[in-house]
Formats: sequence, structure tokens, C-alpha cells
Amino acid sequence: MTVRGWVTHLRSSGKVAFVVLRDGTGVLQTVLVKNAVAPDVWERFSHLTQESCISVTGEVRADARAPGGYEMGLNDLTVIGASPLDYPIQPKEHGIDFLLDNRHFWLRTPRQVAIMRIRSEIEQAIQDFFYERGFLRVDTPILTAAIGERSGLFSTEYFEEGNAYLAQTGQLYGEAAAAAFGKIYTFGPTFRAEKSKTRRHLTEFWMIEPEVAFNDSEDNMKLQEDFVSFLVQRVLERRPAELKEVERDVTKLENIKVPFPRINYTDAVATLQAKGSAVQWGDDLGAEDEALLVADYDRPIFIVNYPKEAKAFYMKENPDDPRTVLCNDCLAPEGYGEIIGGSQREDDLEKILHRLREEKLPEAAYDWYLALRKYGTFPHSGFGLGLERTVAWIVGSQHIRECIAFPRMMHRLRP
Repeated sequence: MTVRGWVTHLRSSGKVAFVVLRDGTGVLQTVLVKNAVAPDVWERFSHLTQESCISVTGEVRADARAPGGYEMGLNDLTVIGASPLDYPIQPKEHGIDFLLDNRHFWLRTPRQVAIMRIRSEIEQAIQDFFYERGFLRVDTPILTAAIGERSGLFSTEYFEEGNAYLAQTGQLYGEAAAAAFGKIYTFGPTFRAEKSKTRRHLTEFWMIEPEVAFNDSEDNMKLQEDFVSFLVQRVLERRPAELKEVERDVTKLENIKVPFPRINYTDAVATLQAKGSAVQWGDDLGAEDEALLVADYDRPIFIVNYPKEAKAFYMKENPDDPRTVLCNDCLAPEGYGEIIGGSQREDDLEKILHRLREEKLPEAAYDWYLALRKYGTFPHSGFGLGLERTVAWIVGSQHIRECIAFPRMMHRLRP
């Protein structure tokens, strides 16, 4: 067989040499015996360096001791692309800024490869979950005139139309699509210009946003817990080797079973105050508060019915307590915090107009969105799951920057 890839490890006794290479599908250990190959083949081996791109030909045999369970006895070796001795990522400790500056090489290391494979598995599981349940995928605009959240915006001039904004969410368009197709989901990049440097924030990240006609808030949470547990089980079933590579304690993931506990916001504030938090009723919950709340649970929890002032204008007023809205945050265990925000949407035209005006948002930018309430309004609910936060929790990463191939943060635009 012939295999092409990049050198990860080299070792030689002078008469027998070992070359380990990876080709993107896995790793292969090869053995080169000096007196069994042509002199020029041994000479080419002697000049190999880490990350040289090579082609090797030889006989493959099973060997349980070898990485991947197979070993190749080489009879030929060709250098496709040499790699100088100053390859940036060496087998030693590197600072995080150095690694991020060299993200294009850091991606090749075993831990990063494992994280990206788990991310890819989760992305496929997302598609499968909704496809199997009859959802239609709808791709929504990245450039938009309307905003969905209060957080910062990236804006750009848009021809003669004035300012356009990079989408914070696909939700508003998803609501329109739900009226056409019943149940839909969007899956794409979203952008937040928040000046935040925490381990949980990126300026560009991917979100999955289902929207379902006639679902109320309880239906919405049932869909969320089924969705999250499905993703965790898929990774446990199909990516055990990668979970082992990142040294994830899988017993923590095996506990993820439905249903997830539901805690009213008012009760959550009381619990936090009893634990020493300074949070007051009406405040949004920060990362430290979320960590305190999940400390007593081995699975995600829902915090429900937040004060309306802490949440977006489109959330439906709670008929049992008009100070609050019918919404939820889904908090992952082990201190990973919010991975989902969801709500029943306000379907009353006058109430949503009132909230828009309270927020001082331009009504003209939302004329099409308001028309959904004018022409055949309907109850509906949806949520947004942050992909990178979910990956970080499942792989046990302490920073979200490891969970996307090329992270964009407040001070990070390259590579």
C-alpha cells in the first residue's frame, strides 16, 4: 500500500527506524530497516523532520502494539514537502497566545484533532436529530437590518440602504419560516460585538435555532432536553477514542438523562442569596451565579420565567406573573453555564409593539416581523443552542477558544 501524510514522530537505532505519520484519518507507524531498502531511501529518511509531508509504500500488517493497530514495513519513501527544523509547535509547553498565533499548526495536535472530530460529530447529530423529526432547515441572512438581542452589533454600510448588521441570531426569520413550514431550524454563524474576554465568549460563533408553531414554553423545554441528551449520547457512542484523548470523565456525560430539573427564576435568586450571592431579583444571572445553581445537579437544569427587563423584547409575557416572561435558560453541569436560551414568543401585536417602544428599537426595521402578528398570529416557541459552548462542555474544555477551528475574540482576528 501507499500512504501519504505528515511526520509526527521519528526514531532510529542506526539500523532500524520508525516513522509515525498522520493523514487526517488517523496515525500509522512505519518501520524502515536499513539493509532491506535502497540506500537512497535510507538517505531520504535521514533528512526527515517533524511535519515533513511524505509518501510511503510498503506492506501493512496487524500489530496491536502500534497506534491504530497496524504497522507498515517500508520499502520506499518519498518527500513531498520538506519541513524546516524550526517548525513552531514543538513537544513542549507553549503559552496560549503563542498557540493561538499558530492556530493553523496547533490544529494538527492530537487534542485539537479530537476536539474538532467531536465538534463535527455533534454537527452531524444536530442535522440528524431535526431531520428525523421532520424539521426543515432554513438558512437565514447574515446581513440584516433588524436586531434580536441587546448586546453589541457589528455594522457596515450597505449600499444606499444605510447600516446593515451582522446577524446576532436567525430567530426572527425563523419565526416567519415556522408560519410557512410548521417546524424549522437554522444553523449558522452569528456575531456579537460584546467587549468580553471571558472563557465563554466569542465574537463569531455558531448557533442552532429551532422554531416550532403551536409549541408553548413547556413543549419548548421538552424539545431542548431531548436535543441535548441526543447530542451527548451520540458522542458517547461514536467518539469514545476522542473523549479518551481529551481525558474526559465520561461518567459525567453518562448521567445526562431527561427530564432536566426546572427552577423558577424567583426561587433561583433565593437559592443564590442563601449561598452568598449578591444577586437581586431583576438581575440577569452571571457565570458565577449559574455555577452555584448547577453545583447540586449531575445534569443540565432549566431556569425559567426571568423578569422581562432582563430578556429580549420578543418573549411572551407570563400570564401568571406579568413581571416575567415565558422563557428559559438551560445550564450545563460542572460549571459550564448557559448553553441554551429559549422562550415562547409574544404573539400579541400590541404587547410586542409596547416592548419594542420600551427598548427604543426602530419599528420600521421590524415591519415585516410585526406583520406576522397581524396576519394570522399563532403561538410558537424556539431556542438557540450555542455550538461552541456545548462542545466545550462535552469535551471538558476550560475555554471556548479550543472549540472552533479559528476563534474570533475581542483581540483575535488572525490567523
